[in-house]
Amino acid sequence: MSSGGLLLWLARGLARAPLRLLHGLGTGLGWTAYALSPSYRQRLQANAAAAGVSAADRRAAVAAAGRMSMETPRLWLRAQDAPIADPVSWSGEALVEEAIAAGRGLLLLTPHMGCFEICAQAYAERFGAHQPITVLYRPARNATLRELEETARARPHLATAPATLGGVRQLLRALRKGESVGLLPDQVPPEGMGVWAPFFGRDAYTMTLAGKLARQTGCAMLAIWGRRLPRGAGWHVEVMPMPAPLPAAAALPADEAEAQRVDACAINRSMELLIARAPSQYLWGYHRYKNPRRQESA
Repeated sequence: MSSGGLLLWLARGLARAPLRLLHGLGTGLGWTAYALSPSYRQRLQANAAAAGVSAADRRAAVAAAGRMSMETPRLWLRAQDAPIADPVSWSGEALVEEAIAAGRGLLLLTPHMGCFEICAQAYAERFGAHQPITVLYRPARNATLRELEETARARPHLATAPATLGGVRQLLRALRKGESVGLLPDQVPPEGMGVWAPFFGRDAYTMTLAGKLARQTGCAMLAIWGRRLPRGAGWHVEVMPMPAPLPAAAALPADEAEAQRVDACAINRSMELLIARAPSQYLWGYHRYKNPRRQESA
C-alpha cells in the first residue's frame, strides 16, 4: 500500500470513531508533536507569549491543535448526504438570517481557532438551501491529501475555491450573486495578495482579499468561529458583528495600497478580539509571521 493509500485508510478508520475518543487521541497527538518538533514548540510559545497568552492557555492550545487534527477526518469523510454526526449549537444565528434576508451577499470570517472546518459545514446544513456558501482553501502539497480535501469539503450547498486568482474570481461571482463566502483572514496569502499589518504586536503578511471583497460587492461581513466543546460534546458556532468594523469608504486614504492596509489592520484587530475570547483554542503554532509563497496563476 502506498503512503497515500495508507493515509486514506487511516483517515477512514478515524472517521468512524466517536468524537470523544478522537479528542482524547488528539490530546496525545498534540503533545507528541510539541515534544518532537523544536521549531513548532518555539513558534507556538513565541506567538502565544507575544499575544500575552497565559501559560495555562498555552498548554491547553497544545492539546487543542491535536484535537483539531483528529476531528477533521470525522467531518471530511462522512457521506456527502449525511448530516453532521455530532451536536452543533448556535448563537448569533439571527445575524446570518438578517444578512440572507438582505440579499446582498455575506462574507464570514473566522481565524484558525476552534474547529474552523465546522463553520462552513454547519452553515451549509442550516442555511445553504436558502443561500449557498463558497469557502477559500489552500490546496495541500500532498496529492492524496489535496484530492481528499477537495472532494470532502465540497458538500450540498458548499463549494470550494482554491487560493489562486481563479479562486478569487469564484468568490467574487458568488458574492455578486448574493451568496455567502467563508475565509480565514489570518491565513498567509500568496505573494502580491497581501500587505504587512500588525497582528498581536508583530507585522504579519495579511490578505487584502477580505477587504476587497467587501468593498467591491457591498456584502455584509460577520465574524464566526466553532467552539470545541469539552468531552467530545460537539461544537458551538458563534456568530457576531465584526469587533472592529471596516472604516467608512470616505475615511480611507486616497492611496489604494494604504487603504488596503487600513482594511487589513481592521480585520486583524477583529481577529485579535475574537481570539481573545478563547485563546486556548487558537492555533498558536500556525506559521503566521512567515514570508508569503509565490502566487499561483491557475
